[in-house]
Amino acid sequence: MPNESKYEADIASIRNMMERTSKFISLSGLSGVLAGVYALVGAGFVYFMLYFPRSPFGYRVETIQPLDTVMKLMGVALVVLVASIGTGLWLSSKKAQKAGVKIWSTSSRAMLVNLAVPIVSGGIFILILLMNGHYGVVAPTCLVFYGLGLINASPNLYDEIRYLGYSEIILGLISAALPGYGLLFWSLGFGVLHIVYGLLMFRKYDT
Repeated sequence: MPNESKYEADIASIRNMMERTSKFISLSGLSGVLAGVYALVGAGFVYFMLYFPRSPFGYRVETIQPLDTVMKLMGVALVVLVASIGTGLWLSSKKAQKAGVKIWSTSSRAMLVNLAVPIVSGGIFILILLMNGHYGVVAPTCLVFYGLGLINASPNLYDEIRYLGYSEIILGLISAALPGYGLLFWSLGFGVLHIVYGLLMFRKYDT
């Protein structure tokens, strides 16, 4: 029995070591929660800038067509993106320091490359959509390409990230079938889903 316990402990240690070298384990669940909060704040700002006092569930695309409005929307999205990335890097570096691992490693580099390919491709595609006036499908495209990026990067992350990616894609496809409600679905995808999955990851890996 003592030998069996020793072998089991050795196997668990080897499994843990392999996971630490193959996965970016420093990703903080709290950063996902805060990213969701930033997205909801940004969506609220856009709502009051464009639609208030009309219902948030009303159908409309026409109010985002002027160029200055598109630039304001891109500015809000950029602020949310920078705040989310900055918070993620800060919290992940603190988690890595606490765990005694390096935040910049082979697994983190592989994760960034796998994430960047769909995200950058999607960003270029969205710019093409905007230049051609296809505003109604920008929000669904954001969700779908973001979901693809998460799934592509998930082998180097926690399993929950893969399911978040699937959820983002499904929500994006539903949004594409219901044009005119992009802000609502964008809020659900980048706001609510991030908060839900971030809380799950925080409870499972950060506490």
